Amino acid sequence: MSYHKELAAANKAASLAARLCQKVQKALLQSDVQSKSDKSPVTVADYGSQALVSYVLQKELSSESFSLVAEEDSGDLRKEESNETLQRITELVNDTLATDGSESINTLSQEDVLSAIDSGKSEGGSQGRHWVLDPIDGTKGFVRGDQYAIALGLLDEGKVVLGVLACPNLPITSVASHDQPTSEDKVGCLFSAQVGEGTYMQSLDSSLRSKVYVTGTENPEEASFFESFEAAHSMHDLTSLIAKVCL
Repeated sequence: MSYHKELAAANKAASLAARLCQKVQKALLQSDVQSKSDKSPVTVADYGSQALVSYVLQKELSSESFSLVAEEDSGDLRKEESNETLQRITELVNDTLATDGSESINTLSQEDVLSAIDSGKSEGGSQGRHWVLDPIDGTKGFVRGDQYAIALGLLDEGKVVLGVLACPNLPITSVASHDQPTSEDKVGCLFSAQVGEGTYMQSLDSSLRSKVYVTGTENPEEASFFESFEAAHSMHDLTSLIAKVCL
């Protein structure tokens, strides 16, 4: 089964969300950060990213039933003290949609944005199709101006059939092929994969794709070794020992 239409919609949604996140991160202010009941940071970009992805997927795939499992809901934003935050999110969403230029898009109201956010409250399941979204994967990295991603996938009858990863701060030169010249200071990558068709990478502002593949390097001294940046997500002492043995 082909998922070309769904993948195109996912690429568009994640790319637009990445643009919004780039804009917010550049002008990150203390007032952009709220707190969930569990005290973890939630940013304007979190809400805006989820609203954009939800809205774009529903618009691009209007003939299909829609189910989105995501992180945020509009509860805190509906409180009176969040009026200013909601207004800013709505402005950011509309400004980002206006940059798309592919077609005319009606200006979204604050209620439209809240509804789009709440469309991510599906519980998913093993039957039917369900989109799964992390609007900002790597909140700590986002807040400190470092790496983060917009992660989006599609489940069909309980199986992952496509995935998109937008990395707004990832340098193009770190992943571009040798025959794909790029500016050293250019950042923003979009990775996409569809079951049975491999994985591709492109810059956020280009439709030119290059295939991602596993290197044929057999000498471990010539290979790259990676681990999680966050110590809480990895055993750095152990991975350091593994690296010494392998390299």
